Amino acid sequence: MKPGLPSSACLLLLCLLGARATTDPRQAAAMAAGLCKTRPTDLVFIVDSSRSVRPSEFEQVKVFLAKVIEGLNVGPNATRVGVINYASRVKNEVSLKTHRTKAALIKAVTRIEPLSTGTMTGLAIQFAVNVAFSEAEGARVRSPDVSKVAIIVTDGRPQDNVKDVAKKARDSGIEMFAIGVGRVDMNTLKQIASEPEEDHVDYVESYSVIEKLTKKFQEAFCVTDLCASGDHDCKQVCISKPGSYKCACKKGFTLMEDGRSCSRELAACSDSATDVVFLIDGSKSVRPENFELVKKWINQIVEKLDVAENKAHVGLVQYSSAVKSEFPLGQYNTKKDLKDAVKKMAYMERGTMTGQALSYLLDNSFAPNQGARPGVSKVAIVFTDGRSQDYIGDAAKKAKELGYKMYAVGVGNAVEDELREIASEPIAEHYFYTADFKAMNQIAKKLTGNICETSLEGIAKRIAALENKIV
Repeated sequence: MKPGLPSSACLLLLCLLGARATTDPRQAAAMAAGLCKTRPTDLVFIVDSSRSVRPSEFEQVKVFLAKVIEGLNVGPNATRVGVINYASRVKNEVSLKTHRTKAALIKAVTRIEPLSTGTMTGLAIQFAVNVAFSEAEGARVRSPDVSKVAIIVTDGRPQDNVKDVAKKARDSGIEMFAIGVGRVDMNTLKQIASEPEEDHVDYVESYSVIEKLTKKFQEAFCVTDLCASGDHDCKQVCISKPGSYKCACKKGFTLMEDGRSCSRELAACSDSATDVVFLIDGSKSVRPENFELVKKWINQIVEKLDVAENKAHVGLVQYSSAVKSEFPLGQYNTKKDLKDAVKKMAYMERGTMTGQALSYLLDNSFAPNQGARPGVSKVAIVFTDGRSQDYIGDAAKKAKELGYKMYAVGVGNAVEDELREIASEPIAEHYFYTADFKAMNQIAKKLTGNICETSLEGIAKRIAALENKIV
């Protein structure tokens, strides 16, 4: 059985319930290495001690229970164990709240005596539902973190009805397992057990062989610490959970949507003044519904910027067959105002003149009379979904010569050679492509991590020197 299956009680008992279960080599190795834990469980054994169970056979049942308990993490915050003894009447031998250590539990089990009368299995199940699994007897409030499990061991035909009361138990959240011995009525076991039947019903020929199930049970109940065993795919930090794990990131990084990888947070830019201009393709091939996704993508990046009067300024340009400045650098100095303005951007449609848009960026967007600040790093984020209808080479080359940090983002039918021509060096860090608009949020996380991953001081000095030459 693999760790992390949704049914925690199946994990608890699959191997206990017979030859159909197989041992997971990874769990066996984990047990040998001491990497196993047992999931918190309220576990109640319901044991038949009717007259058909001989005293020596009942002793074998107690040995089996004791060995099972030995493999558990017993404690008030781990696994709690109760034992019900039944024949014509029901006796609560051990409550879930009574014993908090393995030693005390096992000692209590050894003292149980058979009742040696009839077989009222339905009555015993009803007692488990009403009493043994009650909070008054130590059961915990129903929670995904705590399993409720009942194991019934019986060797005969019940003298009362079990079908309805067993359904009531299952409906209350108790996972029911039925182990039959010798001349047991198999139909009764099926009426008791939870689905799937093959995992919750099994049979042994006699009490003399019930003990052989112990090791299988312990291996099935083993919840491997996957972080400690190295059996995970987290890129930075692995956090153990029962039978599973979750990934996390080191300080300064954010967990990406794949749940494994980490991207650097943009916090490194908090002390840097940066002018960021978005150059957005609004051609007809984008389509209205995708254009709305693009606007959300822009705002996802804006949210990570440290927007302020003396820090990050943002401008927005949309292009198709023409170029339109939605708002210049410095017009908005709060994230809220910026994001509100982005949401109001109307879709232009028509053609794809990326070269013209890049020329506009050079001549206008980063000009001082359009809000650009001398000596401040310049970052352009160019987004497109198709082939440009004009030449982009000269404008793209000049932008990079001026020291602008050029990011090229393509979706769908974007031409990757054109994206590479726009992107700054190293191209792998400044060029992004995805086939699907819905996957753009992954690009946003990578891009925001890259914008300030390296120091911008050198770029700022270079821009200032070039601007002085131009003046």
